[in-house]
Amino acid sequence: MCGIAGIVNLRGNPVEPAEIERLRGLIAHRGPFGEGSWFNARRNLAFGHRRLAVIDPTEGGRQPMTSGDGRHVIVYNGEIYNFLELRRELETKGATFRSQSDTEVILAAWQAWGEDMLARFNGEWALAIYDTTTDELFLARDHFGIKPLQYALSSERFVFASEQRALARSGLVDAAIDVDVARRLLLDPFGIEGSERSLFRQVRRLQGGHCMWLRNGRVEVRRWWRTVDRLPEVPRDEADRVARFRELFQDAVALRMRSDVPIGTCLSGGFDSSAVICAMSSHEKAGMGPRDSTAWRHAFVATFPGASNDERPAAEEAAAWAEVKPTFLEIGRNDALSDIDRILDDNDDVYIGLPSAAWMIYRELRRQNVTVSLDGHGADELMGAYMQEGQSAAFRIRNAAAALTSRVPLAQRGVDLLRAQMIRRQGHYFLRGGLAGIPAALPLVAEDDELPSGWGALNRRLYRMFHSTTLPTILRNFDRLSMAHGIEVRMPFMDWRLVTYTMALPETSKAADGITKVVARRAMEKLMPESIRTARRKVGFNSPMPEWLNGPLAGWTAELLDRKVPAFAEIVDEAPLRQTVGRLTAQQSWDWESVGRIWPYLNMKWMLARYA
Repeated sequence: MCGIAGIVNLRGNPVEPAEIERLRGLIAHRGPFGEGSWFNARRNLAFGHRRLAVIDPTEGGRQPMTSGDGRHVIVYNGEIYNFLELRRELETKGATFRSQSDTEVILAAWQAWGEDMLARFNGEWALAIYDTTTDELFLARDHFGIKPLQYALSSERFVFASEQRALARSGLVDAAIDVDVARRLLLDPFGIEGSERSLFRQVRRLQGGHCMWLRNGRVEVRRWWRTVDRLPEVPRDEADRVARFRELFQDAVALRMRSDVPIGTCLSGGFDSSAVICAMSSHEKAGMGPRDSTAWRHAFVATFPGASNDERPAAEEAAAWAEVKPTFLEIGRNDALSDIDRILDDNDDVYIGLPSAAWMIYRELRRQNVTVSLDGHGADELMGAYMQEGQSAAFRIRNAAAALTSRVPLAQRGVDLLRAQMIRRQGHYFLRGGLAGIPAALPLVAEDDELPSGWGALNRRLYRMFHSTTLPTILRNFDRLSMAHGIEVRMPFMDWRLVTYTMALPETSKAADGITKVVARRAMEKLMPESIRTARRKVGFNSPMPEWLNGPLAGWTAELLDRKVPAFAEIVDEAPLRQTVGRLTAQQSWDWESVGRIWPYLNMKWMLARYA
């Protein structure tokens, strides 16, 4: 994993070295192990790269990388986990290799297959390839948008980078705020990341499963991946369905243990992360493969002593099962204000809570020199974790936006009346302009996909949450929070083979009789602690926000609300917001519901003040 950036001056004037150096410097945290730049012959195009060395950490993996014949140049962020298999196939076609890196395999794959290479990749990536012969630039993101790629196009230049704040602070892009997006984020923090728009008017997002060409100053965007078109046939017998899931999941974990540096996992004690670490242990016992990291016994556990979302006992049980000695990171009241400005800046977007816990646990990985973490992201949205009875309030908040949006007719683009009624009824409707202040819902990736006629409401809802709303937002957060410390996150549950297979399963394989992730739980029988495998309680990996807002964050919140931020005042009626926050704080009545509704306003005000 790395940070990538590029500048193309469309009028042919040369890119100044200081411009690409500044853009590259703004993503330096993503790649602490090296940097590089490359200019084309006319010098109107420049690539910048910050390196997080995982596969072939020698100079052989250095980027920007040029193909052996000098025609193609790549900057790339991500991992292609099946690079060894692809390398062997390409060698039979006559390809030769100078390094042991997956980056060079991508270059050879491009020369052999062109755009068709994307469908052959099993991994997560954002990449840019320049053709020195045709003067064409190709960019692409992985199937589900795990790795980020933002860009800006004007009459003067095309600029891209791994993070929106890099573009906004580069001096190369108009950093004006997109007011409609800002308003939409306040109503629905999960309704933006699946779109092409961002908080900044000129910054666009290349959506997951999309690629683009820059030819003759014009951008052409195309969707190369549609999950619903790749659904496989599934076994008719339930036992066979479970066996196939187990096979796919174990192979997904095994592939993601390929690394030339130490790897580990962030262990919460829930089903997803516990299944991952137990599958890692099973893979070692079955026999490690080529390039697998033997230095994998690293589990990092965030604990919240006295808080409602502390799962330390379950995490200890999972670690003991996998024969791993965990590292515990206690997060308490004193951490509420610790590094708060940096955490908010690193997350660089509006969310339903302060992501201190994730930021701190990835910082601990960096301190322990563990570069890669295999985590459980994607399983919730894939198999219905938010639908269970007794789920935590935090997860009900996370799910509410996606659930409401899924019930609104797609043709209703003007005003989301259902959402407005809900917010108004709950008494937390703070946007200026009343109903007229509610912007249209943004088009989201995959929301118009034609799904199988036999699918019920659950499968349709999960498809949308996975591709369009909830999961894209979670992926964005964890990319930024991990890469803030130069940590690569790998996600076995998001292996495209496992995703398409699970999507194709009947709803009863996902949720039945109050149990979620049915097929996964059955597949992990005897492979993980039974108490965790069958547990129904769902706890989010969140900071203890109610406890913090009722206590140590109270002063910070009051000071923030007293600040004059004109851009925020233009879109928010601050008097009732201030009254509501003051009442909740005075009564010590912050809970997960109020956090989920109101924190986005506090987060937005902080961000707009930062960019003022």
